[in-house]
Amino acid sequence: MVRVRDLRLLPKAHLHLHFTGSMRSSTLLELADKYGVHLPEALSSGEPPRLRATDERGWFRFQRLYDIARSCLRSPEDIQRLVRETAEEDVRDGSRWLEIQVDPTSYAPRLGGLIPALEVILDAVATASRETGLGMRVVVAANRMKHPLDARTLARLAVRYADHGVVGFGLSNDERRGFARDFDRAFAIARDGGLLAAPHGGELSGPASVRDCLDDLHAGRVGHGVRAAEDPYLVKRLADSGVTCEVCPASNVALGVYEKPEDVPLRALFDAGVPMALGADDPLLFGARLAAQYEIAREHHGFSDAELAELARQSVRGSRAPLEEQRRMLADIDAWLAD
Repeated sequence: MVRVRDLRLLPKAHLHLHFTGSMRSSTLLELADKYGVHLPEALSSGEPPRLRATDERGWFRFQRLYDIARSCLRSPEDIQRLVRETAEEDVRDGSRWLEIQVDPTSYAPRLGGLIPALEVILDAVATASRETGLGMRVVVAANRMKHPLDARTLARLAVRYADHGVVGFGLSNDERRGFARDFDRAFAIARDGGLLAAPHGGELSGPASVRDCLDDLHAGRVGHGVRAAEDPYLVKRLADSGVTCEVCPASNVALGVYEKPEDVPLRALFDAGVPMALGADDPLLFGARLAAQYEIAREHHGFSDAELAELARQSVRGSRAPLEEQRRMLADIDAWLAD
């Protein structure tokens, strides 16, 4: 009889998790009650909302739900609670290293401005890391729905805090809007400051959006990237260059990018040698945290424990964890597989 190892015990790095989207649904309910925020049933039922973002109306609904949830984070104490609970959830799922993505401009109005907001977030991350033992860092993300000059401001701020927990610079929101090249200067500022370039691409838009991330923004990692599977030449390029795709199977299905879990091209990308780091994206809205992504690979794509261990190794190698920390995680992955 083949032994089925516990995927929660598999050491792994978590490289694609959005800040507000990492919140526990029970915490959202408590904060909404605290501040008198009316939550639509999609957020108050305790069940993941039914979402589909492949059209403008669907994306608008998804973004509206996210904005309502974010409006419940109003004080440093709320930020500290979210980060601590997120760290606890990650540790429970076997995460050893988390790079959480955040646009501090979204929280600045209630936290005293852009710089105070980022400092509150970084302080919460440092405290949660110390208390839980989870390695944690921050990817500052610009919003592609805003002006590229705003992204440059964020890039300079991110570089300023590179020695205080910021390891990367991202670009989020609807990748069907605007052009990646409009943000090339912001990403140049970030890269020149030693930060990893990790923009979103290849989720709601096709392979061209992944190529734009590589050509225009010189991405070292690509958020999502799954639509690259539609272009064999792009798949080979990702494999040859070793650029990690932050693949989020549960959210791909929840947002309608793919109809069923088995439609997500995990196997095609893995067999082609494209490095992947499975991520939960926004568990508040999609209902599935980190270990569940590995369960999808096992149950719907037939990944063996050896292949799941390799996925975990790829997440570690794609991280910004210090080399010594990476070596420890890789050794523990080997131990999980040997057990």
